[in-house]
Amino acid sequence: MDYKQYFEKAQQASRTMVSLAKETINTVLTDVAAALVANADEILTENVKDLARMPIEDPKYDRLKLSKDRIADIANDLKNVAGLNSPLGKILSDKTLDNQLHIQKVSVPLGVVGVIYEARPNVTADVFSLCFKTGNVAVLKGGSDAELSNLAITKVIHGVLKKHGINPDVLTLLPADRAATEALLNARGFVDVLIPRGSQSLINYVRENSKIPVIETGAGIVHTYFDESGDLEKGKAIIFNAKTRRVSVCNSLDCVLIHANRLTDLPALLSPLAKGDVELYADEQSYGVLKATYPAKLLNPAKPEHFGTEFLSLKLAVKVVEDLTAALNHIADYSSKHSEAIISEDVANIAQFLNEVDAAAVYANASTGFTDGAQFGLGAEIGISTQKLHARGPMGLEELTSYKWVVRGNGQVRR
Repeated sequence: MDYKQYFEKAQQASRTMVSLAKETINTVLTDVAAALVANADEILTENVKDLARMPIEDPKYDRLKLSKDRIADIANDLKNVAGLNSPLGKILSDKTLDNQLHIQKVSVPLGVVGVIYEARPNVTADVFSLCFKTGNVAVLKGGSDAELSNLAITKVIHGVLKKHGINPDVLTLLPADRAATEALLNARGFVDVLIPRGSQSLINYVRENSKIPVIETGAGIVHTYFDESGDLEKGKAIIFNAKTRRVSVCNSLDCVLIHANRLTDLPALLSPLAKGDVELYADEQSYGVLKATYPAKLLNPAKPEHFGTEFLSLKLAVKVVEDLTAALNHIADYSSKHSEAIISEDVANIAQFLNEVDAAAVYANASTGFTDGAQFGLGAEIGISTQKLHARGPMGLEELTSYKWVVRGNGQVRR
């Protein structure tokens, strides 16, 4: 198959985006939101076919699964994006030089944005909304697990685009085969930036094989440290929420660290997790304390590999640390630099934690479950970047822009 035709059409469509009025963009997004809800039954029919091919115990199953409520949430995210201010055309810098050259630094779209993702059909709509709002064209390569769901959502979006007389190539969904992935990785000159969303193995593969710039949306190996001064009730609620709210997402908690002086509070701190059927992998000290109260079928001695693991399931590592410094050292050794949290009433310890932890999002006395573009007021997200160049953390509208220098003169020449 000649994949080049997809990329050429996307590049041509990119040139048409600059002429779209902001009002038109917002109307289209609102109409797509309504159309997704109106066509929910058709989308769910295709989603059920995808789900039938995946074992229910697969961690990706929950990410793949759609419902009318989830489709409504996706639609609400699109409406939220429509209601946000456009980041395009912002004057980032404005100055007049001694030679009277007037120089402005102005925000512009990235151009053609490629996204490779796994069993996450919501990404299809999220990426479209954010790219369309920012004047970008989206080239999507979804996984075969979600092929029919992605096609159904794309069909709805294309229908709305055609209704408004907009080139449907502003959203391109590539075939779900591996050859399309290879073609996208090599689409230099057509695709401006590539964003992988999925497992660490997918991200590593894209980073190592792409010939175009990559923004990594890394895996989440997430810690919460319960400090010596931590409030027990806050800790119980935060840890339970961070672990169980939705286990298959990258902001889900993977490891609890607890100050040695609070070890006697550990059974109470983790007691809600037992009701949620969370399986623990506890180090020697914590295991000794938990074995008297935590259900035996859910309690296991930790092995070295349990620390630094993104579980994406109802599993959690537990480790006792001597103090804040030890907690910081453990996080530095095992963190994926996604989201990290401290539960503490000590102002100095909180300040030190927030200052020293190297992660895209750091929390004090709150659940890491908030690391999400919509929760951060970005409308939606194209991913959560764990790297430091161009974008970091939840990537919303502003992270999908670059800038150019606009220079106005009156006959000036350089000597």
